[in-house]
Amino acid sequence: MLILYGVAMIYSAIADSPGLQDLPARQALYAGAGLLLMLGMATLDYRGLLPFYNIFYLLSLGMLGVVLIFGSSSFGAQRWVDLKLFPVQPSELAKLFLIVTLAGYFGSRQDDVRRFRVFLTSLLYIVPPMVLIVAEPSFSAALSLAVLWFAMAFVAGVSKRYLFGALLLVLVISPVIWSAVMADYQRLRVLEFLNLGPTAQGFNNVDQALISIGSGGLLGKGFALGSQSQLRFLRVRWSDFIFAVIGEELGLAGVLLLFALMLVVIVRLLRDAELARDLFGQLIAAGTGTLILLQAVVNVGMNVGLLPATGVPLPFVSSGGSSLIVLLIAEGLVQSVSLRRQKIEFQLASRV
Repeated sequence: MLILYGVAMIYSAIADSPGLQDLPARQALYAGAGLLLMLGMATLDYRGLLPFYNIFYLLSLGMLGVVLIFGSSSFGAQRWVDLKLFPVQPSELAKLFLIVTLAGYFGSRQDDVRRFRVFLTSLLYIVPPMVLIVAEPSFSAALSLAVLWFAMAFVAGVSKRYLFGALLLVLVISPVIWSAVMADYQRLRVLEFLNLGPTAQGFNNVDQALISIGSGGLLGKGFALGSQSQLRFLRVRWSDFIFAVIGEELGLAGVLLLFALMLVVIVRLLRDAELARDLFGQLIAAGTGTLILLQAVVNVGMNVGLLPATGVPLPFVSSGGSSLIVLLIAEGLVQSVSLRRQKIEFQLASRV
């Protein structure tokens, strides 16, 4: 339902935009491919991935390195690899591979997970991919890897003393991150958000998004009838700012429907994490749920002016093949976790 919702709103967002008319059909094709991959992953036994978690990690580093050498540039960033048939964004695949990597690492060290050595090694796993992603540059994608690590380490049972120590370290070195790691336009977006810098395009987009959402009222202006979106005041309205299109055209009712659908997905993922029969499966489900929740919160927060402008898509809804396919593959892995649990329960019940 979320995917159908997304295709419909992408169609609405580009209804009067020459050159973008193929986006809804492309999104539907990506969805079809992603659903097939999801079903394929569900039929596989997720436990077979455990011995190969380091291979997935090396693959992620390799892809992130390739994009820096052969990647295509767009909007001032080099984040895509053109495969002719379709572009691939390795940073999205890196999120999936990191979920499997961290789940495999913690899952294979369940008895020692509270030791400092395990905490430090898991932290070192995320540093190289974060450095490569920042070099693209994509600070928001790098930050999402850090949040993924923190959530999965917490679920795995890493000592809270170590986790909060890591947070304190980030606060201490934040001036270095601000001056030496973040790009100029990223610092400008933060300053715009805090009303401390000159107004630029990122702030104008958020301003237009606020106008769109605020004018939608209870039931909205009607499908494909939003003035801010149809008159193209909203930029990237088919992707980063599609939530503003929903708010303007479908109003509060459409937004609440979106939230309800998203909440069902996230709650089911967390329930699968709770009921998983091993730590490896539990962390795959928890990591997937964290990723979807994080991206939804950041995208909506950006659209309503509660977070700085950034290029984080709305899960299952925003236009973009890499993000959609990766999330559906992750969903398939979680379904594999759930199916294996149910199969074991059925066998035990039959023997009784």
